Amino acid sequence: MNELADLAFDQLPEAAVLCAPAAPVPADWVQAMLRRHWGLDGALEALSGERDSNFLLTLTATASGTSVRRLLKVSHPVEPSAVTDFQTQALLHLARQAPELPVQRLWPARGGAVAVSARAPDGQPRVLRLLSYLEGLPMPQAPRSAAQRTHVAQVLARLDRALADLRHPAAALALPWDIQRAHQVRSLVEAMADPVRRALAHGALDLFERTALPNLGALPRQPIHNDFNIYNLLVDPAQPERVSGILDFGDMVAAPRIDDLAVAAAYQVDVDDDALGEMASFAAAFHAETPLHAAELDLLWPLVQARLVMVVAITGWRAARQPHHADYLLRNNPVSWARLQACAAIPPQQARAVLRAACGC
Repeated sequence: MNELADLAFDQLPEAAVLCAPAAPVPADWVQAMLRRHWGLDGALEALSGERDSNFLLTLTATASGTSVRRLLKVSHPVEPSAVTDFQTQALLHLARQAPELPVQRLWPARGGAVAVSARAPDGQPRVLRLLSYLEGLPMPQAPRSAAQRTHVAQVLARLDRALADLRHPAAALALPWDIQRAHQVRSLVEAMADPVRRALAHGALDLFERTALPNLGALPRQPIHNDFNIYNLLVDPAQPERVSGILDFGDMVAAPRIDDLAVAAAYQVDVDDDALGEMASFAAAFHAETPLHAAELDLLWPLVQARLVMVVAITGWRAARQPHHADYLLRNNPVSWARLQACAAIPPQQARAVLRAACGC
């Protein structure tokens, strides 16, 4: 793909960001930034985040006494400003093109800017954005159902349709979680201690390189969310089958549209039931909202397996370097290995035929 294609994963420049140490900012500095740029003062609560420093801001309206919550995001210093702006422009684009989608809205500063650059007390440049706070139940805490899977696929299809005409220079930047680069984790697979799992992962990457990689360039391409997993989705507590919030646009990239469906489907494979049938239903729900080409569907099965290999390989590599975060990083690994095993047991030709039939292609 480029001169870096043959480098081991941990030699890739873009991989370094995955293990960058936390760079927290003090709450009193955040309070000062809120007063200066937004004219706001309220209760702050630090929240967890993959890279950004996140704060829940609670404001009390004096007239009614009701509370309003906002989320302040402070970018990590290793994140290029262009990447942060890509996320910002995506949210602005969605507000214009698909206001019905449950994504966060940006809250402008007093001068009208939706992103503010400032130097934190540690001397590092940061980008601050104030967003609406999405209410809802994290999907991992909600009961799972066929209706929920259908709605996840429908919402993703609407999101991809809305993002299709977004253009931004950061969309072309290299990203470690880009399925187009799945073969670059092979060096991590080779280092796995378990020979059975190592062979399973190599087999999935072989399938990806043989069937998907040579054909990705011919598929419809656009900016995609690229991390539509259950940890980035909220549901309505009263209707847990309904997606009420879409979080974390931090892994966006320009890629084949089918990659977004593959990422989401990788977290929906039911290892205790009919893995292929569930995926076919998921693809059909997406296809009903945003029609797919047969050539896209033909690559879905190997792309899902490639994503699962990336999950177990990259998170395992990160956990070895960040043992204090290992439990969090490895939370998806057992089920990802089980899903990979379930997918590997089904011949690709059978998968293609079932997926095409489900979507009427």
